Amino acid sequence: MVQAVSDERQDLAAFLRSRRSRLGPLDVGLPAGPRRRTPGLRREEVAQLAGVGITWYTWFEQGRDIRVSAHFLENLARALRLDAVERAHLFTLAHGRLPPLSPAIDLQSVTPNLQHMIDAHPYPVYVKTARWDVVAWNRPATCLIGDYASLAVESRNILWMMFTAPAYRRLTRDWEKAARRVLARFRVNYGRAAGDPAFQQLVADLNAASPEFQRWWPQQDLLGQGEGVKVLCHPRHGEIEFEHTAFTVDAPAELRMIAYTPLPGAGARRLQKVLADDVPLSLD
Repeated sequence: MVQAVSDERQDLAAFLRSRRSRLGPLDVGLPAGPRRRTPGLRREEVAQLAGVGITWYTWFEQGRDIRVSAHFLENLARALRLDAVERAHLFTLAHGRLPPLSPAIDLQSVTPNLQHMIDAHPYPVYVKTARWDVVAWNRPATCLIGDYASLAVESRNILWMMFTAPAYRRLTRDWEKAARRVLARFRVNYGRAAGDPAFQQLVADLNAASPEFQRWWPQQDLLGQGEGVKVLCHPRHGEIEFEHTAFTVDAPAELRMIAYTPLPGAGARRLQKVLADDVPLSLD
């Protein structure tokens, strides 16, 4: 008895057929061959490019309930020349979840429109990758949190600064509590990265550089992303209390924008003095 195909699998089958039909052999480096009756790649060509057998791929494209690995889906995404949005859609249809995170991003991935919006915000804002690398920020963030531009690109990582930069430690009230919360939030991203070498290298470097990281990382603490309150201790103007909110950025890579809003009171008045001084805060 043939099992009915679920709605999700029907959607997956339709998606795969549509993307296969948009490509020709020359688009993927295969010989054109004789004239085809229908446009697009043949199933056997997709199977060849993805490194699987034709029968197995045919079952998958038909929407049969078979288990597939993330490795296969990555190969299939490359075979079908899927962009980041299409890749995420493929994983969602096939696995019921988004694909593993990747930290691969360069500064050009932050669009001019996004940078203009960040620059126009009156309070500190920065953008980080899934690996917590800081890739964009505004002037208030430079004056209050730190001068990211003065750091080497590989050092513009929030975990690295939190656990290895004395100035960053002094900036944070109740450093241990804050550091453990950052670590617990990062572990969620680390889990989704599914063994990505860049994540593993960061953990190895922190294990070697920080006794606290080495002690706390094996404890497997987890904490979701979200809003909160943070107190920053400016070296000249004292404590400033902020609400912070995280936003997902619609971009080719998975970016999150963190925006700080001062709470009313003495801290807000101190923030105005910091911004009036307009002096970048050294992270050395």
